[in-house]
Amino acid sequence: MKKIAILDTNTVSRGDIDFSPIDKLGCVHYHDMTSADKLIELIGDSDALVCNKAKITREIMQNCKNLKYVGLFATGYNNIDIDAANDLGVTVCNVPGYSTDSVAQLTFAMISELATSLSQYNASVHRGDWVNANKFSYFPYPLFELKGKTLGIFGFGTIGKTVAKIANAYGMNVIAYVRSERPCPENVKFVSLDELFEKSDFLSLHAPLTESTKNLVDRQRLQMMKKSAYLINTARGGLVNEDDLTWALQNDVIAGAAIDVLDIEPMRSDSPYLGCKNIIMTPHIAWASDEARARLIIEVAKNIECFFDGKPQNVVNHKN
Repeated sequence: MKKIAILDTNTVSRGDIDFSPIDKLGCVHYHDMTSADKLIELIGDSDALVCNKAKITREIMQNCKNLKYVGLFATGYNNIDIDAANDLGVTVCNVPGYSTDSVAQLTFAMISELATSLSQYNASVHRGDWVNANKFSYFPYPLFELKGKTLGIFGFGTIGKTVAKIANAYGMNVIAYVRSERPCPENVKFVSLDELFEKSDFLSLHAPLTESTKNLVDRQRLQMMKKSAYLINTARGGLVNEDDLTWALQNDVIAGAAIDVLDIEPMRSDSPYLGCKNIIMTPHIAWASDEARARLIIEVAKNIECFFDGKPQNVVNHKN
């Protein structure tokens, strides 16, 4: 019977997720997040492992002699040493698409919050401001329609396309940047990277973190944006230079930002975003709806099963 080590289980479930699709595939051992120096011991002689954020290094793969498969509870795989996996004949598989609707939903929850100041109005009413008002309605916080505004999308994959469809339903103009030529969908206009930053009223990031996308949003590009523009990041924290965005927000270079992801997670106590004005933050939850996490487990199990059957799917590294 194949041995399977499941790491980072507490990043996927708060006791509300059924892992039985994985249980059926072999002798499975579950582990919560743990320190890096314990990983080799926990993985041991497992044939396969699945992780979320644990860093799987060359040293780990070299010391776990039976390991031939690394699966992810995620779409991103920047925590896996892909070069080492290629060298050592380890197959790496991710789960694309499981959280598309959830990420798109939070993206528009953030955009709607920025457009309506809903949480500020709610807090105001609970403070008693409406009780003490001298008129039937008051509106001290920003409140504007999305119709006619321009949404820029960087990263026009499955999530970016879903966000575009929602934007179209709101009557927004949608522009997007793509690195390679492809047919342009209806109601979307492809533009250059400079145009994307210059023309967007909302700029939403939906790209993986790579060497070419790291610090994509820096001081220079933030200065290209409209002073009334908002930045949304539900992708990866490293796409944004955090010091530069903090500077831009503190100095009213742009109107605001909504951030679900950070370069280092969990958030550091000295994060530049703490105490920064005009920023909404959530703790990397865009992917974590009940439905998305349930789909994730099913797809992780399918990936493992296909690998054991000799027909791996969703492989992100070179086949060996």
